[in-house]
Parts: sequence; C-alpha cells; structure tokens
Amino acid sequence: MIQHPTQDAGFGVYVHWPFCLSKCPYCDFNSHVRAGGIDESRFLEAFRREIGHAGEMTPGRTVSSIFLGGGTPSLMQPATVAGILDAIATTWSVARTAEVTLEANPTSVEAERFRGYRAAGVNRVSLGVQALDDGDLRKLGRLHSVDEALAAVDVAAKYFGRFSFDLIYARPDQTPKAWRAELGRALSRAAEHLSLYQLTIEPDTWFARLHAAGRLTIPDPEAARVLYDLTQEVCDKAGLPAYEISNHARPGAESRHNLVYWRYGEYVGVGPGAHGRVMTAKGRTATATERSPEDWLARVERHGHGLVEQTLLTREEAGDEFLLMGLRLREGIEPARYRTISGRTLDHERIAELMGDGLIAHRVGARLAVTPAGFPVLDAVVADLAA
Repeated sequence: MIQHPTQDAGFGVYVHWPFCLSKCPYCDFNSHVRAGGIDESRFLEAFRREIGHAGEMTPGRTVSSIFLGGGTPSLMQPATVAGILDAIATTWSVARTAEVTLEANPTSVEAERFRGYRAAGVNRVSLGVQALDDGDLRKLGRLHSVDEALAAVDVAAKYFGRFSFDLIYARPDQTPKAWRAELGRALSRAAEHLSLYQLTIEPDTWFARLHAAGRLTIPDPEAARVLYDLTQEVCDKAGLPAYEISNHARPGAESRHNLVYWRYGEYVGVGPGAHGRVMTAKGRTATATERSPEDWLARVERHGHGLVEQTLLTREEAGDEFLLMGLRLREGIEPARYRTISGRTLDHERIAELMGDGLIAHRVGARLAVTPAGFPVLDAVVADLAA
C-alpha cells in the first residue's frame, strides 16, 4: 500500500444519492427532482460498478467512515442502502468501528424505514431540520413542519445511538432573541452534535434570483456576526462547542467522516457529481464524476465508472487545500505536516503578524490554529498563510 502523509487522517467513502422530493430555493447541491420515479435497482448496480472501480484505484485501504449524502438518501429503500454498503465491504476492508452516516429529511422519516437502515449497517443519521419555525421553514422551501422535524429527531434517537441535525441561521428578519430561543430548543433535543450554517446566497439558486431582484434580504455582515457570536456562546454553555466553523459536538462525538475531509485524509466519491481525493502512485489526485444522474448512469454502464475528472494536484495545490480544510478545525494543523505535503515551510513573519493580530495561536504539540476572533475572517487568514 502507498505510504503517504494523509494516511493517518483516515479513508472515507462518500456516496451521492442525487434525488430529492423538491429543490430548496437556497440549495446549490447536485440534487434533482424526478417526478417519474427512480429505477433504484439500476442505480444500485451502477453504484456497485463504480465502487469496484474506485477500489481498483485505492487497493489495500481500510474504510474508517462512510457517508451517504445527497440529495435525499433517505428516499432510498433500505435494501438499496444495504446493497451499497455490501459493495463497499466487499471492495475494501471496513473498520469494525467505522462510522456509517445517512442524511435524511424529516419528510422521509418513517420508523420502519429507519429500522431497515439500521439493519443495513447505518449507525448514524444526519437530519436536515433547517429551522424550528414553521414560517421560516416555508420560506426555505422545506416540506416539513416543526412538529414533523421534532418527531423525526425522536425516531432517529430511538434507532441510532448517534444522530445530528442541521439548522440554518441568519435567515431573513431573524433576530438574536428569536435565534437564541430556537437554538436553545434545538440543544434540548441534540444528544451530541449540531450543524449550524449561516445562510448564504449561492449563485444559480432561486434565492440568488430573488436577492438580485431585491425581493429577498438577509442580515448584513454586522448583524450576521452578532448571530454567529451568539451561536458560539450558547453552544459552548450547553457543552457542544464548535470543533469546526459550522459544527458543534460534545467531545468525542464529532463527525468522523467530516474529520477525514478537514484533516485532509483520503476519500473516494461515488455517484453523480461526487468528488474525491485519493493517493495514486503519482501523488494526490482530485476526482469528480458526471453531475447529471442519467448521464452518470450511462457512463457507468458504458465504462464502469462515471469519472469526468482525474487531476494530479501539485504539491502547492495540495498544501493550499490542507490549510483551507485544516484551519476550519478548532484543533488546527501541524506545520510539519504542511511542509511534508507542500514541500514548503509556513512563513514565520506572517505567522507572527497574525498572532499579533490575535487571529491565530499555537496549540498543544506545536499545532497552529485559528482563534475565535479569526474564524469570521478565516478566508483572509488562510490566504495570508498560503501566500
């Protein structure tokens, strides 16, 4: 097996199920609505073939985490999920302690289906709750109500030892008082993990068109910063501090799959529009598959995979990615690992200047980490260090 500096960060498998019941107006993910139904058996066979091809690219690895994302993976039948997980287990060795996460929307949560996912091998779910306010749920294009969302959380807690759910803040007209109350309600139901994302206007979304037309207003940067600071304060007090900019967990309950990304491990991407980062004999390689579900399916059936991109990263590009991902984490990065990956040494003068500004600090074991004051300007900090 190839020895490389990302090995200790884990090896993950990401599987993308690209279908949803409806397209949310803020979403720029590769998700699609198909009113005519989905031929799951045909897609399952394609997933099996692409997983096999990915295994040929990454022989000898041990899978530490699996993430079924989307789209809405909880629209899949449990038998389809079981087939995908079986294909992964026959392609690589899967660690006994592997985390296996499935994303779900509250509208697709059924106790019987969740029981089936658990039997298939899923041991963690992530629920797309997004808001605990019925009016805002409608504005966000969500199909569920607050009561349905909380019922879904209860079902998740019953069948899975580990679960998380998402909320979006900095929504139109949202006040700090309302967000504090909503966040408190969420924390009362969150056993170990919450993902809390600030609403941003993404290009080519319905929200982008409304925003450009002056029909949608979100909090300005100063107001959004107040909500961000409030989020940190409330979650810290509740025992779910941020271990990453948008993710909060009790110590030891962090998303292991996402840590593979942020610690710059290796991961394969399977399914329409999935991205990966794998080590080959030549070096770290970025992969991407065809985005269109039907075109991806045809490619896999014709070639055995849906890859449309396999780009060998330069050491400088890999180093930049390592900084961009690793500095999102509260634990920070090891400068020595940056040197191993990039072939460069971080500039000590820039480090000293950023420390002087209170934006970065040293952590245990010579790690370099962004401070709470630096997180809101993370992109600028990373750009300065990478220059």
